[in-house]
Amino acid sequence: MATPLTAAALLAALRSEGLTVVEHSGWRTHNRDTKGAWGPVNGVMIHHTVTSGTAATVALCYNGHSGLPGPLCHGVIAKDGTVHLVGNGRANHAGSGDAGVLAAVIAERSALPAPHGRTADGNTHFYGFECENLGNGKDPWPEAQLTAITRASAALCRAHGWSAASVIGHKEWTDAKIDPAGFTMASLRGRIAARLASNPGSGGAAGPALQPFPGTAWFKASPTSAIVTAMGRRLVAVGCSAYRSGPGPRWTEADRAGYAKWQRRLGYSGADADGWPGSASWAALKVPYSS
Repeated sequence: MATPLTAAALLAALRSEGLTVVEHSGWRTHNRDTKGAWGPVNGVMIHHTVTSGTAATVALCYNGHSGLPGPLCHGVIAKDGTVHLVGNGRANHAGSGDAGVLAAVIAERSALPAPHGRTADGNTHFYGFECENLGNGKDPWPEAQLTAITRASAALCRAHGWSAASVIGHKEWTDAKIDPAGFTMASLRGRIAARLASNPGSGGAAGPALQPFPGTAWFKASPTSAIVTAMGRRLVAVGCSAYRSGPGPRWTEADRAGYAKWQRRLGYSGADADGWPGSASWAALKVPYSS
């Protein structure tokens, strides 16, 4: 259970996984929040679109139709692996589903019950990705697209500290749906788990170990640690230094000022760029591991 990511944090999380992301006009405030709750969020739901052609698919998912207003998801994943952001907040993608499935996702159980009931509001609890495919079991899923689905799912799992068990298909949420068709969710979760075991931006391969996010509260306690030094060196490397000397191991206001520069670089503003590290911006900074 988690507070939904801000638009800036969502964008940062996706890009930190090496994804190509297209921002469509107004996506950051395009939602159905006036029609119901958005959050707490518990997972990610994968769909197929039953459409072909990226431009038409994105337009449909952005605008919706007379019977179902848009956005119909948060992001559209095209055949070439590009992620098109069309909404932020509540989206009309999941509909009503099984409360037992929701409980299993919250508990991150690897085995989901068969869906029967339709008493839980999935639009409150799940991020949604619509994936361009006819959904007939014959339309191919290019490797670039499957990789992007894996990385987009892993981005949100990594940002929230979830496992691959937090990613489900629409057909696992309700027995009224068959999507996604053409691959198994078990195979996708296997790919996501492997991605989560690697470093973001590494192409899925093992690379130099990155420092796990220690938590915002850890920084607010003004720690003295090699982690602070490693973070400061990364801030200097990306051109966000606010240091007169150092960086050193003791957390100071210079660290916070530099980190605020980094947050603004990622597109954060206001209270979201207050200099206190968050999980998505930390993942994007790629701080090397310090013992």
